[in-house]
Amino acid sequence: MHSLHTHIAEDDSLVVKQGKPLVLLVEDDPTLRSTLGFNLTREGYSVISAEDGLVALAAIEEHGSDLSLIILDVMLPGMNGLQVLRRVRQSLNTPVLMLSARGEENDRIDGLELGADDYVVKPFALRELLARVRTHVRRHNNPELRLPSVLVRGSLRIETDQRLVTVSDRELELRPKEFGLLATIALEPGRVFSREELLGTVWGHDVVVDARTVDVHISWLRNKLANAGMQGEVIRTVYGSGYRFVGSADESESQRLPSTTHEVDSRISVSG
Repeated sequence: MHSLHTHIAEDDSLVVKQGKPLVLLVEDDPTLRSTLGFNLTREGYSVISAEDGLVALAAIEEHGSDLSLIILDVMLPGMNGLQVLRRVRQSLNTPVLMLSARGEENDRIDGLELGADDYVVKPFALRELLARVRTHVRRHNNPELRLPSVLVRGSLRIETDQRLVTVSDRELELRPKEFGLLATIALEPGRVFSREELLGTVWGHDVVVDARTVDVHISWLRNKLANAGMQGEVIRTVYGSGYRFVGSADESESQRLPSTTHEVDSRISVSG
């Protein structure tokens, strides 16, 4: 039976009382796991370390809502990191930073498509990894960087806390990055978002992704919105500039719900 290696206090309530962000580190290499765990603890994080996917899922089941970040190795024994990620995204929006010795573009895209927020290739500089950890934890724990809880644009309803999108009360299944793109541009109808801005907002400024990735996701998103019954050009291409949310024919009749009328930061931290 696997054991759960942990650097946190036996009384988990101490984590909340001390206000330390809780990080789940999933890495099968004991030397790297120990090194990262030590440095994360020294940086002020409470760390739960898991040696494989099954142990990781057990930790997620126990601590899921308290986690500020999951650092997840791709090449794990038994259940690999991508399989764990799929399970995570069924219930959690916690940021996931993938680690892998495989730097091929397709591997990175697979991870990002499944809902990973970042992807670091081994070997990596410790300072760079810790900087990325700080960025993701800050975004996750700062409510000012989050979108309003509900956006209504005509027949389109976006519930950001639940990560739920409906068109005429019918649920629309979106990938994590598709959701992030839609929520970001729908927040400010008419505003033009450049590809670079969308990459930084949805994928993160520290992630190296080709700008054409945005085009692909927008295409998928348009098809799904059209298939769901939204009429007309919901997301318009502004050639040479980027994209803007136009909305469907009934958009002019819609407005943001009262609970979302306050001013908010337009950035979004996407988990999954």
